[in-house]
Amino acid sequence: MGTLSRKQIDEMGFAFVGEDTFLSDKASYYGCSRISIGNNTRVDDFCVLSAGVGGISIGNNAHIGIHSSLIGAGKIIISDFTSVSSHVAIYSSNDDYSGESMTGPTIPARFKKVEHDEVIIGRHVIIGARTIILPGVHIEDGVAIGCLSLVKVNCKSFRIYAGIPIRYISERKKDFLELEKVFLNGK
Repeated sequence: MGTLSRKQIDEMGFAFVGEDTFLSDKASYYGCSRISIGNNTRVDDFCVLSAGVGGISIGNNAHIGIHSSLIGAGKIIISDFTSVSSHVAIYSSNDDYSGESMTGPTIPARFKKVEHDEVIIGRHVIIGARTIILPGVHIEDGVAIGCLSLVKVNCKSFRIYAGIPIRYISERKKDFLELEKVFLNGK
């Protein structure tokens, strides 16, 4: 994977990009002044980070897998140690599908009814491939979401969810919290 140099990152005008962070030079970044990315984080090829007015904040030691997209006017927060697998779509904006309004980027706002709401993803979350996350969702710390899932409701900490729409599967172990302490202490 080819990555942007520090000079290229600085010239793009990101709000913040930490140290030892790898941003693919094949990904697309829009609204860079509203995108903040922490230390030791990686954004893979062909991702789209399109920050609306709410911005995008990605924490430390996070990973955004190939072909994933973070799009919308609402704020998107991805916390430390979170892994977003390939082809995941995280939306903080969503068109109205009822037929009461028009849709699409070529239509003026007064003819559309678009929902904008933040998406907050906690620490140590893993999101399986081809999952879709809709506006207004809060995924608490330690959640695991199986691949090919549709997330349109909040997810409680340290649980495993999967399905279309998601449903609770089981509790998730917390062993990684002890491993985090060892990792951060450099042992």
